[in-house]
Amino acid sequence: MSDFIKDKLWAIIALNTSPEEADWLQQKGLSDPLELMTAFVAVPRSLPKKVVNVSQDELSALSTEFSGFSILGWSLVRVSRVWLLTQLDPSDRHEYVKNIETLFDTAEMNELVALYSALPLLSYPDQWLFRATDAVRSNMGFVFDAIALHNPYPEKYFGEPAWNQLVLKAIFNDKPIHFIEGLENRANEQLSITISDFAHERWAAGRTVSPQVWRLVGKYMTPALLSDMQHLFGSENTEDQKGAALACAESSLPAANNLLIQYPNLEQSVKSGVLTWADLEH
Repeated sequence: MSDFIKDKLWAIIALNTSPEEADWLQQKGLSDPLELMTAFVAVPRSLPKKVVNVSQDELSALSTEFSGFSILGWSLVRVSRVWLLTQLDPSDRHEYVKNIETLFDTAEMNELVALYSALPLLSYPDQWLFRATDAVRSNMGFVFDAIALHNPYPEKYFGEPAWNQLVLKAIFNDKPIHFIEGLENRANEQLSITISDFAHERWAAGRTVSPQVWRLVGKYMTPALLSDMQHLFGSENTEDQKGAALACAESSLPAANNLLIQYPNLEQSVKSGVLTWADLEH
């Protein structure tokens, strides 16, 4: 991890703390691992529980340096805990891993959120794969969000089954899937099939499906998925129709293009760029 990320996180912390609070945190960052780990737990007792004030320029700088990494909406406690983790010396892999694992093993929910948020910044990224995939199975919504949303770790290190499980759980729980980093880069045929199966179950139960999910099927369009598009075009929900139009436009299947032509207003909106997936992001 670059020093730029550490320095930028510290600059944001300094702007959101008093001199006394910043001095306390800085001293803990310079301390031995045991004291630093103790401080990680004690942060809420020493710093205010507030959301950090961060500018768009600062957010852009972080994302530019580390693609997909964002602290938007984070609390000061969360940012400070992540910064403390970046101060652990990684030179001795065994000791470094042992210390991080100890924090995982003893963490309460908010500490877990900070730990999973920090995964992209930790040394030895392969070491945390089990922890990361385990978070996908968590019943704690904030923990799942920490690994699934605005976190570049899954895109880089998850295998296809674990990746698909993360995306499907986000869909099932009506999460804003456009906040999943690498969502379209990691789209795959098996995921598109499973999304279709999921949609059929929801429709059979008289329930709806977020139109965003269809952004994951266009490149893998099949006759079966094309039938789903026909269902969406026939929906009274205009967002379903838009999702079908965008998916068909991304398909190389001639039948999908022929289907889209039957809806000239939607076809024109997609081809002109007036309609994009961003219009369905809520």
